[in-house]
Amino acid sequence: MATGTNIRTYYNGTWHRGDIPVMCAADHGAWLGTTVFDGARYFEGIAPDLQAHCDRINRSAEALMITPTTDGADMAEIVREGLKTYPADAAVYIRPMYWALEGDSLGVAPKPGATGFAICLEEIPMAAPGSATTMTTTRFRRPTLDCAVVNAKAGCLYPNNARMLAEARAKGFGNALVADALGNVAETATANVFIVKDGEFFTPIANGTFLAGLTRKRHISNLTAAGYKVHEAVLSFEDVRQADEVFLSGNMMKVTPVKAFDDVQYQAGPLTAKVREIYWDWAHSAA
Repeated sequence: MATGTNIRTYYNGTWHRGDIPVMCAADHGAWLGTTVFDGARYFEGIAPDLQAHCDRINRSAEALMITPTTDGADMAEIVREGLKTYPADAAVYIRPMYWALEGDSLGVAPKPGATGFAICLEEIPMAAPGSATTMTTTRFRRPTLDCAVVNAKAGCLYPNNARMLAEARAKGFGNALVADALGNVAETATANVFIVKDGEFFTPIANGTFLAGLTRKRHISNLTAAGYKVHEAVLSFEDVRQADEVFLSGNMMKVTPVKAFDDVQYQAGPLTAKVREIYWDWAHSAA
């Protein structure tokens, strides 16, 4: 089932209208989960950090032993061609994908050079400025590199995120704030997290248990350039409870204010709004 509307699919060297079939039942990715993807955004006529997302999917593929087939710059150009079919004011989710086609002699490890590739474009609206969410804790944690391919944006990681999110929603919250293996804050089920305290920004240090996102990296760079102090640090759940402001950082919506964490309430904060303003200014200036 598609998430968005007005779908375009790039497959076998050409763009197709609609959500066409691209994977076969016997493909390695279909039955053993060797799939990776990335997500970029097109909105207001711009696609910020598009090539960075295309470059990252190639690194994700290599982490899952899938052979990448398309250079990042070429992939970005293919995406731009597909975006020409959308109105300039459309908000589009850009999702390149790789999957393994065949396995080795035992069937388990992917066979080098046997790769499926597609790009899906879907119209999905951007969140309105100030649209906020709520968070709660979850009993599920982020895995570590010794037991999962956490250095990739891999489809096989998302069932764990899904049960985090389902647990949070069953408790009446919009998202789950997730711990790493040591019990420190890692991220939410769907995005990286920042807190604001006494005018300074803090985000969990990348420790190999979660994907430190490209939008997270962009916020850190933008805020530092604007003169704000940004700390990548070990954060506890109590740090989050004591924060002045909390927001989520992700490609899908860029900045999402958090208005509650369990029974702790947060005001719509001026620095969270500033992060969004700075990001939008940068995105349009870099276009």
